[in-house]
Amino acid sequence: MKVILLQDVKGHGKKGDVVNASDGFARNYLFPRKLAVEATEKNLRELKNKQAAEAKRRQQEFEEAQKLADAISKAEVVVKAKSGEGGKLFGSITNKEIADALKKDHNIDLDRKKIVLQEPIRSLGNFELDVKVYPEVSAKLKVRVEEE
Repeated sequence: MKVILLQDVKGHGKKGDVVNASDGFARNYLFPRKLAVEATEKNLRELKNKQAAEAKRRQQEFEEAQKLADAISKAEVVVKAKSGEGGKLFGSITNKEIADALKKDHNIDLDRKKIVLQEPIRSLGNFELDVKVYPEVSAKLKVRVEEE
């Protein structure tokens, strides 16, 4: 019997797959536990529509992420901090402060976790950071740390 899996089933397939299952397995295990539905014309058409809508949504998110990445690449963030001798900062600049400055200066709302900072910035100067906007979409953000 052909069934459409509604959830991942170990050894049979992933969510959304159309697989052949024995009649007993389908009727006694998959259907009662709501893990699958029978692959009728109506259910196959619904599955196809859901997959098309999901693909369209993912494509739209990808395009928005590319626009955001372009805006981030053009932006330069200036962060002011107190420093001592030799340009060493009292404390450090974290990705949260960079995200706040980006929001304040350029009105780009970005989650701080998307800013890749190997270690906090502890000196004055210019830095170029990676920003992971979306899977497979990243941008370079210019950050300038100045004396307060």
